[in-house]
Amino acid sequence: MTGFPLVWLLPAVLALVEWYAVWRRDRRTQTWAKPAVLVALIVTALVLGATDDAAGIWLLVALVFGLGGDVFLLGDSDTRFRLGLASFLVGHLAYVASFIALGLDPQGWNYLSFLVLGGCLLATRQVAASTYLRGGLALAVPVGVYTVVIGAMVIYAFTTGVPPIAVGATVFAVSDTVLARDRFVRPWDRAQLLVMVTYHVGQALIVAGVLAST
Repeated sequence: MTGFPLVWLLPAVLALVEWYAVWRRDRRTQTWAKPAVLVALIVTALVLGATDDAAGIWLLVALVFGLGGDVFLLGDSDTRFRLGLASFLVGHLAYVASFIALGLDPQGWNYLSFLVLGGCLLATRQVAASTYLRGGLALAVPVGVYTVVIGAMVIYAFTTGVPPIAVGATVFAVSDTVLARDRFVRPWDRAQLLVMVTYHVGQALIVAGVLAST
């Protein structure tokens, strides 16, 4: 890709709308703006040729399941949270497939991924006990499985040797870390804004990195 494709303005503008809605606690706007950002990222990926190879197709699958997760997480119940978790879990597996399709470099700087994961695990060390106390194994097990899968996604992202993908996966992991702490450890008044900003930035960087590498 050369220059800056104008199609990126679509998800960028919608993301700003969503962030402002989160800041203002405008749930009505969030209801449409949150999923609209992922729809815009899907459109952007399609316009930029994501269907041309396997890595791009798996990227689209990941974004579709991310969209599903966003829709589920518009509600606050534990049931919707588990459904959203499942959707994002499949999305992360699709990201792993996309990264593998790009080609992996075992001699790259993937060791940095363990520093990222170590920091995330340290920050969320209380989540396992908290989820078990709140919802028993029905909640603790899905959260634990999701943690393993996103960890794998981060490792594979670094192993591609593509900086935007590695940074995007890192920012995505930070988003989930903040979300887990806010929901299960210590609620923070403005956590949701940080969650959404890092989530959208992470997704956009992964999309840009994959498309630039195909």
